[in-house]
Amino acid sequence: MVGIFRQPVTADDIKARARELGADLVGIADGEAMDRHPPDPADPRRPSDVTDLDAGRVIVLAKRLSNGVARIPHWGDRTKFYNDELALSTLEEVSLELVFWLEELGYPAVIVPPTHVDPWRYDDDPAQHQSTLLSLPHAAVEAGLGTLGLNRQLLTPEFGPRVILTAVMCSVDVEPDRPRADALCLGPSCGRCLSACPADAVRHWDRDWEACDTHRSPYGFAKLTEHIATVMEAPTAQAKKDLLRTETFFNLWQSILRGSGVITGCRRCADVCPVGDDYAGMLRDALDVIAEDDEAKRLRLADMVRAEADGELPAGYDAQRRWIGELSAAGGVVS
Repeated sequence: MVGIFRQPVTADDIKARARELGADLVGIADGEAMDRHPPDPADPRRPSDVTDLDAGRVIVLAKRLSNGVARIPHWGDRTKFYNDELALSTLEEVSLELVFWLEELGYPAVIVPPTHVDPWRYDDDPAQHQSTLLSLPHAAVEAGLGTLGLNRQLLTPEFGPRVILTAVMCSVDVEPDRPRADALCLGPSCGRCLSACPADAVRHWDRDWEACDTHRSPYGFAKLTEHIATVMEAPTAQAKKDLLRTETFFNLWQSILRGSGVITGCRRCADVCPVGDDYAGMLRDALDVIAEDDEAKRLRLADMVRAEADGELPAGYDAQRRWIGELSAAGGVVS
């Protein structure tokens, strides 16, 4: 940009600064490559859809989630202790400080909002879609931080899926990271995410996003609008007042106040995933047995394993192969 003096900076400089500020993982994706390979061509969400001025590099930041909370037996109690919204707030502050640092060096930068970036939306009207946001899990794969799993959540070698993501876009001329070639996920031969899912939302290299949202975001926007509609439709003034004094409405108020129930819903699939250096020492002894497992889920996984052994990969894998990676023999198929 004319009139701005830019000090030299390297990819290692950026990563070191991000870690100093508090990021646990950081990678740099090529914005042009992300433009060429959108996760969903029908809803691209490319860097250039946000800005064509500062989309050259997408710096993806991750903060690990605490593991101790996953050891609380009761799900309803567990979710109250996650405090993932605090990790997200910390990561947003890290992103902002990184933007200020880059701009002090002469490189304008933009923070990618870390919410509402999933393929499923709250409204079927395209005009209401959050179409200019990036998919942070896909950006993280492009930045070399990991690969997508059977349920399309990001898996990292260090923390498995137990991370929260943000990103900073900046046209800084540094070397981007390369995506990993091989999948970290073992697929249906493991299938622990499918076995543990209370919403039964895990598909064969895909996810039922709407079913998942009822659990991972139990007091998010969809629940808020649903409960307000219920209050409005109540037949009497007293019935409306009673609905305003329910635990549901209290939890919705907490979600607006702190993010609880929006960010800190179910993460059962993340808790039980064996990928990540943290799993063996922090989680395995408490989570090895999956209470939600049943015969129907085992049969579905067996069908998936047989299909992959026969070389029959689903359309969901084909569409996401770039981000899932090449499957290994341990995962049930040699790609």
